[in-house]
Amino acid sequence: MQHAALQPRKPMMPCPVPDTVLGQRLVTYLKEAHGAFSDNTERAIRSDVEIFTYWCETHGLRALPASTQTLVTFINTMARTKAPATVRRYIYSITTLHKAVQLQSPLKRARVRLAMQRMYRQYGHRQEQARGLTWPLRERMLGACRGRLIDVRNQALLAVAYDTLLRRSELVALEVSDLLVEMDGSGTLLIRWGKTDPGGEGTVLYLAPDTVRLVQGWLGRSGVLQGRLFRSLRKDGSLGDKLDDSQVPRIYKAMARAAGLGAEVVEGLSGHSARVGAAQDMIACGIELPAILQAGRWKSTAMVHRYGERLLARRSGAAQLAERQQRR
Repeated sequence: MQHAALQPRKPMMPCPVPDTVLGQRLVTYLKEAHGAFSDNTERAIRSDVEIFTYWCETHGLRALPASTQTLVTFINTMARTKAPATVRRYIYSITTLHKAVQLQSPLKRARVRLAMQRMYRQYGHRQEQARGLTWPLRERMLGACRGRLIDVRNQALLAVAYDTLLRRSELVALEVSDLLVEMDGSGTLLIRWGKTDPGGEGTVLYLAPDTVRLVQGWLGRSGVLQGRLFRSLRKDGSLGDKLDDSQVPRIYKAMARAAGLGAEVVEGLSGHSARVGAAQDMIACGIELPAILQAGRWKSTAMVHRYGERLLARRSGAAQLAERQQRR
């Protein structure tokens, strides 16, 4: 028999949405935890909680405390239209919601864990891979830029992203003082914090001389002397405040369109594309794995193998055997 939650109906009872007392506890929790989570994580938690509480409200169910059946039905319903990674994030956010009001984590419930495992078996863990912004794409996109201030900024941003493999939130957080230009024309950037460095120990990453020249060109044209390295630009071309990380994939897409790249390439670009592309180029050039891990600040090889899986497949034992057998 189909569970009633699958059939939308008028709410039977008040549902605790974010502006209620229980929801206010979540707001308070996030305020107290500010700095412990990244800005993107905080935004995701708020958005996911709104999605879950609205879903509960439209189905006449309680969001807090959420029953096991409610959570199982939510997982099953969302899995039909959402990627497994998205559903996993929803459940993480719902878990945070429960922790905020001192309730047990839903993931400790056996039926909830089984529902997640069932989703993975049916739909798989695999996430859609962002298109790698590899060297040929980088060169084509940089070469298509004109001489406007926004083009100068975009060239510098893309070049820095490719050299450093920075995530978009790390890229927009860079400060002018983080840049050090060496005598040979190359440079280094101090990365003060990151996803894998929440404690802020910091790390130093390399910039090639051509990238340094693009950054210096941006700083010279913009007049930026301190504060954020990359800034937003107003419609009239004047300098704005800090650049929001949501603009990074939009910048890549705009540059790709200006370069005449196809719609499939443009749509495949994301804020991670320069990171993916640089890793793929390192693999293609035969750079050793420890050096790639250091460049991307990965703690395990899983993501490197994921980014370069097609290149690595062409170097596999099966591929080498076929070559030696001269199979055509």
